[in-house]
Amino acid sequence: MRYLPLTDTDREDMLARIGVPDIDALFSDVPAGKLLKGPVDLPRARGELEVERILGKMAGKNTAASAVPFFVGAGAYKHHVPATVDHLIQRSEFLTSYTPYQPEIAQGTLQYLFEFQTQVAALTGMEVANASMYDGSTGTGEAVLMAHRVTKRRKAVLSGGLHPHYTAVVETLSEMANDEVVALKPDVSANEDILSQIDDSVSCVVVQSPDVFGNLRDLKPIAEKAHAHGALLIAVFTEVVSLGAVVPPGAQDADIVVGEGQSIGNALNFGGPYVGLFAAKSKYIRQMPGRLCGETVNSTGQRGFVLTLSTREQHIRRDKATSNICTNSGLCVLAFDDEWLKGSGVSTLDFAKAMIDEGYHPMTVYFPLVVHGAMLIEPTESESKAALDLFIATLRDLAMAAKGNDKERFTSAPHHAPIRRLDETRAARSPVLKWEKPAPAKAAE
Repeated sequence: MRYLPLTDTDREDMLARIGVPDIDALFSDVPAGKLLKGPVDLPRARGELEVERILGKMAGKNTAASAVPFFVGAGAYKHHVPATVDHLIQRSEFLTSYTPYQPEIAQGTLQYLFEFQTQVAALTGMEVANASMYDGSTGTGEAVLMAHRVTKRRKAVLSGGLHPHYTAVVETLSEMANDEVVALKPDVSANEDILSQIDDSVSCVVVQSPDVFGNLRDLKPIAEKAHAHGALLIAVFTEVVSLGAVVPPGAQDADIVVGEGQSIGNALNFGGPYVGLFAAKSKYIRQMPGRLCGETVNSTGQRGFVLTLSTREQHIRRDKATSNICTNSGLCVLAFDDEWLKGSGVSTLDFAKAMIDEGYHPMTVYFPLVVHGAMLIEPTESESKAALDLFIATLRDLAMAAKGNDKERFTSAPHHAPIRRLDETRAARSPVLKWEKPAPAKAAE
C-alpha cells in the first residue's frame, strides 16, 4: 500500500495559500514543448535480469571514448587516470560520505577537501579556494552573482571566447534576476575589443583563457581597465591542466577564477559528474559561494580541520546566503574553420560522420554552436604521436575525397555504424543556446 500523507483537501489548501489554481501552474515556467504529454515509453515492470539485459543492449549502442581515438574536447577531455584513483574513490569511507552536515566528526572528509582547496589555490595563483562547485558552467554563473554582490552593480560583460554553454548559463541565471548581460560575438581569433565595453556600470568582465577556440588571452590589461572602473575580472578555464603550462590568472590580477576540473582524475562519464573549481582574492572570501574548509588545532594541540564557511540558505538567513549549493563534488575532488570544404558539397557534419567509418569517435561539429560550419578537434596525452599522425593522414585523405569525385564516402555516412545521437544532429542544424522564458501564467482568482 502506498503511503500518501496528503489528502486532496491538504493540497487544495496549499495551492490556495500560494495563489495558484492547480499543480500544473507550478510548472508554468517550463516551456510547453518540454513537458511530457504522457508516461515515458518504458515497460511498467521487468525482472532484474531482464533489466540488465535491456540496459546492457542499450549501452552497447554507445561508442565509449576509450574504445576509439578521441579528439572531442570542448570542455570534456580524455586524460589518463591512474588505477589508484578508482581504487581510492571506491573505498566505502569516501564513496558513502555524501556531505559534511556534521563536519567536525568527518575529519577525513574535511582534510581531503582542505588539501584540494590548497591545490586549486596553487594552480590558479589565488589566495583562497572553496571546496568545489557543481561544474565549470554553474560555477561561472555563481562567480557573476558574487561579483554583483561585491560591486553592488548588475551588469556583466562576457568575452566572445567564453564557452557558449557557460555563456548560456550566465544568461539564464541573469534573466531570472533581471541582471544585464553583454555577450560579445564569437571571437575565433581573439581580436575582440573587450576593453571598450568596460565602464562604470559594469560589475564584472568574464574572460576565458585558454579560450574555447584555443587562444591564450593576456588578462593584465583587462584587469587594469576593469579595476579602474570598479569592476572585477573573472577568469575562466575549461581545461585545468593548461594552468600547469601558462601564467596563472592570479598572477595576472584576476579577482575570481573559476572553471572545470574534470581533466584531473575524472573520467568523461558521458558528460558528468564533473567538478567546478572556484578561487578568489581573500578580501572577497565572505561573498564566495559553497563551502570552505580550514585548518586548526584541537585542545591538545593536534592538527584538525573545520568547516570555516558554509553560507548557504540552510545555515544562515536567506537574505545573507551567498548560494544554495547543497553539496561538494567530493568524489570528483578526491580524484581531482570549414574554408577547405566550401564548394565541395560536403559539410563538416558529413565529414564528422565519415570519420566514424574510419574508426574514430564522432568529431564535435555542433560545437561551438555559435560558429557556422565549425569542427572542434582537441587531442590530449591519451593519444600517442602515431595515433595523431594517422588521424591527420585520415583527415587529409577525406579532404581530398571531398574535393574530388569520391562523394560516396560521405553519402549516408556512417555506413558501418548508425547514428545514435539524433539530438546532437538536430542541435547542429538549429542550436538552442538560451532558455526562453514563457509568458507568465494567470494567477488564481
